[in-house]
Amino acid sequence: MQEIVRLEKITKIYRLGQINFKALDNIDLMIYRGDIIALMGPSGSGKTSLLNIIGLLDRPSSGKIFLDGKDVSELSDKEIAYIRNQKIGFVFQFFNLINRLTVYENIELPLIPRGVPRDLRRKMIIEALEKVSGDISWLYKKPTQLSGGQQQRVAIARAIVGRPEIILADEPTGNLDRASAKTVISTFLDLNKLGHTIIIVTHDPEVANCTNLIYEMRDGKIISTKDPQRDNCLIYKKI
Repeated sequence: MQEIVRLEKITKIYRLGQINFKALDNIDLMIYRGDIIALMGPSGSGKTSLLNIIGLLDRPSSGKIFLDGKDVSELSDKEIAYIRNQKIGFVFQFFNLINRLTVYENIELPLIPRGVPRDLRRKMIIEALEKVSGDISWLYKKPTQLSGGQQQRVAIARAIVGRPEIILADEPTGNLDRASAKTVISTFLDLNKLGHTIIIVTHDPEVANCTNLIYEMRDGKIISTKDPQRDNCLIYKKI
C-alpha cells in the first residue's frame, strides 16, 4: 500500500494567556492512499487539531508532515496554500457555505484561484454535484433554500470539485438528522470507492463504524486503533 500522509512526532502547543496547552502530543500516524478512517475521542482530545495539521490549515509546534512522501513541514505559506488547494478538500459540520452566493458560486470557489476557464468550471461543478447525488436544479438557489442534508452535499461537492486526493471531514453529520446523515455517509463511501482518501472526525460510533479503521484519541494522543463493527454502521441500520 502507498502512503499518502505521514506524521512524525507531531506536537502542537497553543499559548492561552500564561498557560501552554498541548493539543497534540508526539503523534505518529500513517495513512495510505484509498483509506477511509475515523478519528474519535471526547471534546478536547485533539481530533480537530490533528485534522487541521493534516489539512495544512495549521502548522505543528514540532514534528514533520509528509504528503505523497514529500516533507511539507518547512514550506512557505504560499507553497502550503498551493498544495492545499490542489490536494485537499474540506467538509465541516456547519457547511461553511456563503449564503449570499448561489450553490453554483459556492462550488466554484476552489476553482477560481486555479484559473480554470469558465466553460470547464461549469463542467466540473455539474460533475461534482452529480457525484454527491445532488440535483442540478439546486445550482442557482441560495444555500438557505436547501435542507441541511442538501447543504452538506453541496459542501461535499465544493470539497471535491477540484478533484483532490484527500477529503477531510470534521463532524460532517453532527448538524444533520439521521436520514440526512445516512445520505452523507453513503456519499463519502461512494467517493472512497472512486479513489479519494477520506478522514472523518466524528463523535458518532455509527459513523465511525462505516470506515476501514478507527483511531481513538485522548489528551492529544492516539491511544488505540480498532477495526470497525460494520453491523453498527449507520447506513446498515434502520432509521
